[in-house]
Amino acid sequence: MTADARQVFGELLERHRRIVFKVVNTYAWHPADRDELAQEIATQLWRAYPQYDPVRPFTTWMYRIALNVAISQVRSSVHHDRHSVPLDETLHDLADERGSDHESGQRVRALHRFIAQLDKLNRALLLLYLEDHSYREIADILGISETNVATKISRLKQRIRSEI
Repeated sequence: MTADARQVFGELLERHRRIVFKVVNTYAWHPADRDELAQEIATQLWRAYPQYDPVRPFTTWMYRIALNVAISQVRSSVHHDRHSVPLDETLHDLADERGSDHESGQRVRALHRFIAQLDKLNRALLLLYLEDHSYREIADILGISETNVATKISRLKQRIRSEI
């Protein structure tokens, strides 16, 4: 890879680094796991960059790789550990339940618990939906049809309404 390409990649990665952090925080809850996952995502982005097609949005490409790496890492750790990791609320910024909006804090915690229990695909769908990505963008990132995205999001909304 040329020095110019390395510089462009570095600038793009820096500009869109929040994508990596969002994916990492969605799939890993312990600091060491988050660091390891972030490093692995950056490594895979670097390896895949020579095949990046600039005609497509960089953020779509980045989300797709980041989510694939996160899902693969979760899959391999579940395979080895044979147990799921519960959400550790102490690692997340939640509303103060003693504050003036106690009900809101409870709802945020309930949403975090709901998200932690989702399978990998639904967790990715919800992450992208909450980031205000269009159904088309979500479909491109996850490699599923736009209709499938709409159906799955509709079902997730119904589950959220009934469970929270």
